[in-house]
Amino acid sequence: MKILVTGAKGQLGYDVVNELNKRGHNAVGVDIDEMDITDGISVEKVLSEINPDAVIHCAAWTAVDLAEDEDKQEQVRLINAGGTENIAKMCKKLDCKMVYISTDYVFDGQGTRPWEPDDERNPINVYGQTKYEGELAVEKWLDKYFIVRIAWVFGVNGKNFIKTMLNLGKTHDKLTVVCDQTGSPTYTYDLSKLLVDMAESEKYGRYHATNEGFCSWYEFACEIFMQASELDPIYKKVVVSPVSSSEYPAKAKRPSNSRMGKEKLTENGFEKLPAWQDALKRYLGEVM
Repeated sequence: MKILVTGAKGQLGYDVVNELNKRGHNAVGVDIDEMDITDGISVEKVLSEINPDAVIHCAAWTAVDLAEDEDKQEQVRLINAGGTENIAKMCKKLDCKMVYISTDYVFDGQGTRPWEPDDERNPINVYGQTKYEGELAVEKWLDKYFIVRIAWVFGVNGKNFIKTMLNLGKTHDKLTVVCDQTGSPTYTYDLSKLLVDMAESEKYGRYHATNEGFCSWYEFACEIFMQASELDPIYKKVVVSPVSSSEYPAKAKRPSNSRMGKEKLTENGFEKLPAWQDALKRYLGEVM
């Protein structure tokens, strides 16, 4: 298959291109330099020339707090909603599949039960709202689509929570991390395999895909330092203390419940991702 990957220089797009190449697909990775997704003419030109069998759309505005700035909101919407609609329209025209990477932030984060793929969407910040609008655009234009919601992403290529913790741990003995937001980390290496499985299939619809198991950011940080200290003794000294979100104000409101139900994966013949602790171990082996 010939598969176009947007955001190919990002954490996820980078791993998706590698996975496609491993499986012998014709992977075409593009980023802002090759195709501006907010420019409908650019999208039409590139997709018409490539004429892919599927598009895995990883490109997005992901700076959640910056998205709240009034002077940035239009740009965020142009990328996450408008850019996604431009791609969806061309996938319709070319009759190709589309895999759209979305987020747990389309939900309001209330309660404690895991969110199911078809639950009502009610975003609580600008980033979540624009990703939701992207979902609506995909659903409006296409039948052959996968909407895949992910959370707490980490990969070798790019910035993420684990790298932040490791860097802070080198210079700080004590750290505080929020303990009242619960979800599941997602390793892009594991996720990329699932996304390619989906692109190879016709099991369309909305899905949730994170590594298995739930934790708070505080528990995630504790596990990071525990595992990292086995590889580098410098991290043994780090003490992590839990704090509430109210003690750690951020511009964008965060969902307290980002648990996501993933039974639909196995119901449709896809494999769930490994446990997040296992993913973390493999990841640290790559980056440390």
